[in-house]
Amino acid sequence: METIKDNEMIQLIRSVFPPHPDDRRLGILVDIPRDPAHDSPDWEERRNLAVEWYRTLTRIRSSLHLEDIILIAYPDVGSNNADLPKFGTIMKEELPSSAEELGKTGEARSFHDIFHNTQIFLAPTQYSTTAPLKVAAPKFGFRAATMPGFSSRMIPTLRLDYEEVNRRVMLLKERLDRAQGADVTFQVDTGDILQMYFDLRFRTAHASTGRFPDKGTAGNLPSGEAYIVPYEGETGELSRTEGILPVQIDNDVVYFHVKQNVAEDVEGQDPAAQTEKEHLEREPAYGNMAELGFGVLADFGIQPVGKILLDEKLGFHIAFGRSEHFGGAVGPDDFSSPSEVIHLDRIYIPATQPRITVKSLVLLYEGGQGEIILEEGKYLIF
Repeated sequence: METIKDNEMIQLIRSVFPPHPDDRRLGILVDIPRDPAHDSPDWEERRNLAVEWYRTLTRIRSSLHLEDIILIAYPDVGSNNADLPKFGTIMKEELPSSAEELGKTGEARSFHDIFHNTQIFLAPTQYSTTAPLKVAAPKFGFRAATMPGFSSRMIPTLRLDYEEVNRRVMLLKERLDRAQGADVTFQVDTGDILQMYFDLRFRTAHASTGRFPDKGTAGNLPSGEAYIVPYEGETGELSRTEGILPVQIDNDVVYFHVKQNVAEDVEGQDPAAQTEKEHLEREPAYGNMAELGFGVLADFGIQPVGKILLDEKLGFHIAFGRSEHFGGAVGPDDFSSPSEVIHLDRIYIPATQPRITVKSLVLLYEGGQGEIILEEGKYLIF
């Protein structure tokens, strides 16, 4: 299992959580399987990482001007972004393989107390804690980096210069905030050239920089993207998003016909096209163009690992489906059932969609001015 060295951990914590005078305690949150049958090698490795980081941070805490490091375990909540239980267990070092053992090996403490007395959190958990920590952070004033599904394969991302990542993400956000639209040209390995226009009016972008300088904030780590929801027509004026969007699914390329920000039909001879067509017919909200994302980590040599937490941060991506959690208009009520709610990223980098190239992406500003952001899959603005 790859590890992070003491000096790298010091640099990481200082970069992600720029020091505040009242920082005293850092907590590591980790969830424990309620049912051992639901455990997995990845989950077990993640718990081992949490213990290793606890030991490392305990060893170097004086260098970070921290008084205490705590390891907080709790029974898994069963789904991403569900509320945390009322109590966690403060552990010494070892973690049990089953939640029923927690009461025998640690000290139970309410999360209200933990949040009140801890200023910084790392959360390498099985099930995402992003939503509950985003809610709790402003109430208690702590800062938190949520790391659902983190694995040792992602450790190279912890060695990045997040100040430079922040600089690049903010350059993208500033441009997306000003943009009225985006013209994207795709080329498929068959030679087909396809155009998509995304309507970016009435929207502002979000920055996920991997840095949390302000109290009361929480978000993902690793990170490194700016993203924006295309205008969905909710004010009554029709969305101008339209075109043909190619997507590689396994080895097949399917072609989504998009009008007024919604994929209305799918073209293609391969089985994947029929599957996608059936999905759109069953769930029209799936066809919503929910996000244009601009990840920057591929330029730092980071490779995909098959987990969205990391892979979407590598390059340009487009999401289908739910958007309201990013400030858009399409939410769970637009789907037929909770089990059908989806936000699915399609990532346009050679490692994930080798048959499709982003030939160019031009942001269009007020007055008709255009700026090429991407060309042949490479950023031109850094």
